[in-house]
Amino acid sequence: LRVLDRFMAALNAHDAAAMDAEMHFPHVRLAQGRVAVYEKPGSNPMDLFQRLKAEDDWLRSRWGRRELIQFSEVKAHYVVDYARFRSDDSVIGVYESLYVLSFAEGRWGILARSSFGP
Repeated sequence: LRVLDRFMAALNAHDAAAMDAEMHFPHVRLAQGRVAVYEKPGSNPMDLFQRLKAEDDWLRSRWGRRELIQFSEVKAHYVVDYARFRSDDSVIGVYESLYVLSFAEGRWGILARSSFGP
């Protein structure tokens, strides 16, 4: 859960390097019917922040549900949902996802995300 907490804090701080620090690469994201593979740190498209702000007045996101559903010594599957909020604190939406974390190179990191959100 600490990995997920740090990832969300980095997202809300618009800190791409801190987000990368919580991920393993290559990193896979499935969303909106597309598969994206981020090959290395720095390849996660950070125009996300500007796009979300311009389209929805997004200010921040917050975890809701985070449930560990499968795990081993080197992999964990979390069913999660998160809410996105506008600058007036109204909810843009709540999105369900599956996050796959793995233990590699001496640390836990997010290896893949499959989201029903944009």
